[in-house]
Amino acid sequence: MSRPVVITGVGMVTPLGISSEVVFDRLIAGESAVRPISSFDTADLPSHLGAEIADFDAKEIIPGRAIRKMDRLSRIAVAAAKLAMSDAGLVIDDDNMDRVGITLGVAYGSVDVSVQFATTLFDEGPTMVNPILVPNTVMNAPAGHSSIVLGFRGINCTVNHKETSGETAIAFAAGQIKKGRADVMFAGGADVVGRLIYEILGRFRALSPLDGKDEAARPFDVRRNGAAAGEGAGVICLESLESARKRGAKVYGEVAGFGMSAAPSPLNTWPTSTQGPVTALTRALESAGIAPGDVSYISASASGHPALDDLEAKAVAEVFGEGPSGPRVSSVKGAVGESASSGGVRAALSAMSLVRGVVPPTAGLETPAFPLNHVIGTGSETDISYIVQNGFSSGGTFVSLVYKISD
Repeated sequence: MSRPVVITGVGMVTPLGISSEVVFDRLIAGESAVRPISSFDTADLPSHLGAEIADFDAKEIIPGRAIRKMDRLSRIAVAAAKLAMSDAGLVIDDDNMDRVGITLGVAYGSVDVSVQFATTLFDEGPTMVNPILVPNTVMNAPAGHSSIVLGFRGINCTVNHKETSGETAIAFAAGQIKKGRADVMFAGGADVVGRLIYEILGRFRALSPLDGKDEAARPFDVRRNGAAAGEGAGVICLESLESARKRGAKVYGEVAGFGMSAAPSPLNTWPTSTQGPVTALTRALESAGIAPGDVSYISASASGHPALDDLEAKAVAEVFGEGPSGPRVSSVKGAVGESASSGGVRAALSAMSLVRGVVPPTAGLETPAFPLNHVIGTGSETDISYIVQNGFSSGGTFVSLVYKISD
């Protein structure tokens, strides 16, 4: 059984804003949310920039009683899922609740909650641990809270796949619908940045500045010297085309295919060979039944890390060709930072590009280091047929998704 899977709703909680329209408009305008970290002290660290979520009041989206049981990560994830459900116009009732599910990509989880739990446990004993902390230390907390708040009881699972967590979650969710195991799946990713994760990323030489020069987020630029840490949640509502038509839902586009591969490398970097990413891209195109020339835009995984950008640029050139004849290419991580589960946000933005016919620029890119068809400055109106979204993780895991204008 293989059913067409369409996107009927999007929800985002990002450093650029909460409303999907506002986020997209700011992104297209070339704005960036990367600025000095304000939620914790970075004075003793080599990096000081990041993209943090501001002006987010969970009470405006989530019922108050439910909020009290959630940590910050779950609040952001649940809010994104609830916004996606509202955008899809989906009503959960007794007739459909067993056919609606969720798959969320969570790379790091609530590390700060785990630290708080462990500190109290060892310093003051188990009787002093706040019981609310315990369920929020598990990776599945955001997905679990989402199913409770939204009111469905179908498939519920969490993907922990480093920087490809969001893309893998979307591929899995689409597969469940295609196979008839669900009619609707919420899918995407969520992660937050805190002091411990930020320091670890710095120690693993992931964050700018890697070379001691100016700190910034500059994907694909000759001056790139590491990523800027980011956070956020992006959830899309995936639905069988039959279900969407039956209830008269609007459709952003279709998940046309996906491909996955691996090319093991050290945990904190990427391989130098393009074999892994090229395999994922080729499988994605084959899954969608299209040729490289059919692709209009590539939502890149590039973050400004020299090894990642170099690998992705070479893989894209190998599959799609170089220069202005190739598809438009950009990375939104120059605007919202490198959140390990950013695949959900990028999927939501790709869905909006399908509808709007505009693709975002790469914020921070001024002098390209690679001969690709970059989008620089502000958004570019593009005749879109197919979009490819790349998720490349350190350690050597690759996922490519293909979206298309729905028939």
